[in-house]
Amino acid sequence: MWSTARSDAALEARFPVPIDVRPMRSARRFRLRFDAAAGVLKLTCPQRTSRTAALAWALDQRDWIDRQVAQALPGEPFVPGATIPIEGIDTLLLWDADLPRTPALADGVLSCGGPGAGFAARIDRFLKARALDRMRADVADYCAKAGIDAATVSVGDAGSRWGSCSSERRIRLSWRLILAPPHVRRFVAAHEVAHLVHLNHGPDFKALEARLFGPGLAEAKADLRKLGPRIRRIGRRL
Repeated sequence: MWSTARSDAALEARFPVPIDVRPMRSARRFRLRFDAAAGVLKLTCPQRTSRTAALAWALDQRDWIDRQVAQALPGEPFVPGATIPIEGIDTLLLWDADLPRTPALADGVLSCGGPGAGFAARIDRFLKARALDRMRADVADYCAKAGIDAATVSVGDAGSRWGSCSSERRIRLSWRLILAPPHVRRFVAAHEVAHLVHLNHGPDFKALEARLFGPGLAEAKADLRKLGPRIRRIGRRL
């Protein structure tokens, strides 16, 4: 029997695009695909599966969904005149050949000079350096609360996750988190620091993550899910 329309609608609202759930008599397992042309997720499932259970399963595939949506939609390259979020604040990208080559951020404008052909690369380097600076501070803050140290903190651009923590205590975070509001970025930092103590997602890990981050954990997670598809596109070519 299908669940109530209200609870299903609440689950559906958590997806970045519409989802079409199709129970099928011949289906033996869940199968999810993204129809880029229609902009719709299509999920087939065994006939006796409740709609609520099907939607819950699909939500567990959110990282995969975000990647598919980001790849299907056009990129937002770093070009003069574009507006991108930096730490959650809409920021205009400005190029003027007479300005210094080193980008400068002030009053909602990120500006730089030098040859126009190198504009995107200079913006990219600026954002990655800012990301590393902020995230090292975030990790240090949470490590102090957890009573543990990270061996290294670095930034990258892994397509499948926002952060990782190895058994050698090496934390790696997506530089793209510098585009998100600080509470979203700091949530990922807290999450990875908690992994320095617990390399799993069990109850002890979740308790430590909640203690480190403090109030607003659920909201930060929800905001990351909401913002993820767009910030994965920023800086990519059309």
